[in-house]
Amino acid sequence: MIQVSHLSKSYGGRPAIRDLSFTVEDGQIYGLLGPNGAGKSTIMNILTGYLAPSAGEVRVAGYLLPEQAQLAKGCVGYLPEQPPLYPEMTVQEYLDFVAELKGVKKSQRREQVLRAARRTGLEQVLPRLIRSLSKGYRQRVGIAQALLGDPKLIILDEPTVGLDPAQVIEIRNLIRELGKAHTVILSSHILSEVQAVCSQVLILSKGRLVAVGAPEELGEKLNPGSRLRATVLGDGKTVLAAVNAVPGICKVELEKEEQGEVTFTAESQDAADRRGQVSRALSGAGCTVLALAAENKSLEEIFLALTEETGGAPETQEHPEEEDDQ
Repeated sequence: MIQVSHLSKSYGGRPAIRDLSFTVEDGQIYGLLGPNGAGKSTIMNILTGYLAPSAGEVRVAGYLLPEQAQLAKGCVGYLPEQPPLYPEMTVQEYLDFVAELKGVKKSQRREQVLRAARRTGLEQVLPRLIRSLSKGYRQRVGIAQALLGDPKLIILDEPTVGLDPAQVIEIRNLIRELGKAHTVILSSHILSEVQAVCSQVLILSKGRLVAVGAPEELGEKLNPGSRLRATVLGDGKTVLAAVNAVPGICKVELEKEEQGEVTFTAESQDAADRRGQVSRALSGAGCTVLALAAENKSLEEIFLALTEETGGAPETQEHPEEEDDQ
């Protein structure tokens, strides 16, 4: 769906993204993850044809950008962080208007609008003014307009910002459904969101791509050791002493101790599974194991480790006329 080769973009000689190369396969949900100023907005603006790269090659659905930008745009549906809604319009009027702007044939317009409304749960609010809708429903309207024109690729910029927890869950479920019929790129700095809905993650820092892969694969690749989490009955000092004595365990941290229950994590210096050894050590110390499980690093830990390695803070702001990259 997307092929990016040695892509760079500078503003007035200041680099925003540098020498990026990656491929986005059909039919998956990709997370574009990075701290403020990492280059996410610049990448999305290039993929949507709004900006031209300074160097490198970009193809969307086989079309070369910016030379074939108009053809590529017909394959992309885009939801900006601030959806371009007209509050004085009804949902029906707005979607009809966007369908016309996108060049949807008049004979197909009504069907496409109804299908987009049905897929985003807007059928019951089509007659309502957009200004009367909740933030969650306004986001749904923004996603519905991105679906018009039957694009192969959907790009969503911070789609759950400002939503309450119930609305976040609804939008996440909607994104999962979209991923069954479209390739989706989700830009976010909310780690839990990316981990919840994305099958692949691209992590950016200071304009460079620092990691690509499935969240669980990144955890295994970037965590050569292993980690256990356990809850046991016993005294905290006894538990820590017993686990620290297990060969290969290099770090033990007490998370919680109350009413005779102790929860801790233990890290190994390699990838060996030491659950059996830890369980035997605790039993030998008179501690009853209530729960014991192996864990990979969370996406948050991977993200922080990678961005700290590359300096975290951006060397330069993205396009000064754009909003700050989120």
